[in-house]
Amino acid sequence: MIILGVESSCDETAAAVLIDGKLASNVINSQIEIHRLYGGVVPELASRHHLQNIYPVVQAALDQAGLTLDELDGMAVTQGPGLVGALLIGLSFVKAISLVKKIPYVGVDHLVGHLLSVFLGERKPEFPFIALIASGGHSSIFLVNSTFDYQLLGRSRDDAAGEAFDKVAKLLGLPYPGGPIISRLAVDGNRQAIAFPRAWLAPDSLDFSFSGVKTSVANHVNACRKANLELAVPDICASFQEAVAEVLVHKTMQAAAAKGIKNLVVAGGVAANPRLRELFAEHCPAKGLTLFLVPLEFCTDNAAMIALAGAYQFENNKTLSYDMDAYSRTPILQ
Repeated sequence: MIILGVESSCDETAAAVLIDGKLASNVINSQIEIHRLYGGVVPELASRHHLQNIYPVVQAALDQAGLTLDELDGMAVTQGPGLVGALLIGLSFVKAISLVKKIPYVGVDHLVGHLLSVFLGERKPEFPFIALIASGGHSSIFLVNSTFDYQLLGRSRDDAAGEAFDKVAKLLGLPYPGGPIISRLAVDGNRQAIAFPRAWLAPDSLDFSFSGVKTSVANHVNACRKANLELAVPDICASFQEAVAEVLVHKTMQAAAAKGIKNLVVAGGVAANPRLRELFAEHCPAKGLTLFLVPLEFCTDNAAMIALAGAYQFENNKTLSYDMDAYSRTPILQ
């Protein structure tokens, strides 16, 4: 089974080829440098650059796999959630190929792609497992019973973890995206220097809230500037990162305990954060949990996870009709 995956939900144009479940190519064109000037993703610019990039990116993925379109058995494309204009570029491109070449295609939920991305690594969990998706747009905990059975256990009530990283970086005058630069600066900082709050919410709540810690950082920065004090940026980064990571780890492990699940998966762009990975690795053994970290190259948006999720759909004889549209909000979060 040869599957072409296409991803265009935000600011990465990506394509990948999967042959019998093995990755043959994985091409990503990032727009970070374009959007950095504005401190975040500009939807209209993202759509225009997807339009420019999608053909050469898909062709590069096919070339790397040594294939042509005529050799594909199916295609998988991100249907949502994301920026609708960006999603429509990928969806329309795949629909056009499908119409001309008579190749069946499926639509993949971006979050499902993240949930299943762990199977792209060498270590693969058995079902069921608890999965944390931590990214720029989502912070959610799922019980995953199979490749098609996902139960939402907790979600962010306001800012997602990655969104909080970006906003704090902007407060500190650091470049977009905020996650990588905060992580690098935090290495030289003191994690206990500033007592930023942790939003635990109700005792049994598995939901997240990161707007409070973001506001606390803003208040600290404003107080320092008003008093003409030099900002200890590494300490702020380390203390903020610790506050976010502790909550993510605690609530994910709390979900595992509540459901009696021993396998735990961490996915999404924020899952690439070294301190978050370190904390999970430290705490899981003591709780009898087996940890599965998505490989770094598959944490951020990529088409390999879309191709994989699509392959599972084809195994169950699922396809899309040509009148299917993109969606900005994911059904699995309802």
